[in-house]
Amino acid sequence: MTPEAQSKIDSLVNNNKVLVFMKGSKLMPQCGFSNNVVQILNTLGVPYETVDVLDDPEIRQGIKEYSNWPTIPQIYLNGEFLGGSDIAIELYQSGELQQMVEVAMAS
Repeated sequence: MTPEAQSKIDSLVNNNKVLVFMKGSKLMPQCGFSNNVVQILNTLGVPYETVDVLDDPEIRQGIKEYSNWPTIPQIYLNGEFLGGSDIAIELYQSGELQQMVEVAMAS
């Protein structure tokens, strides 16, 4: 990963309480997994930002190295990597994601 990509990802992750690196945008997800995450976050009703990895190949590859996680989407809460679509679904179904997001928003 280039230093520029590293710096950009650092800035995005650290300046957004809830951030999703995904294919497409929250208004137009471009894959089913990204859409799952958008639907969950919309249901929780929390503000969040998205980064479309399809717009920037360096970010698309760099985020995988940054998190050491091979797939997109990737969710970050308060600068901490949470996981992808499957993890978000599990945490949402158990009620844990709501609590985690509330804590992130309060800090």
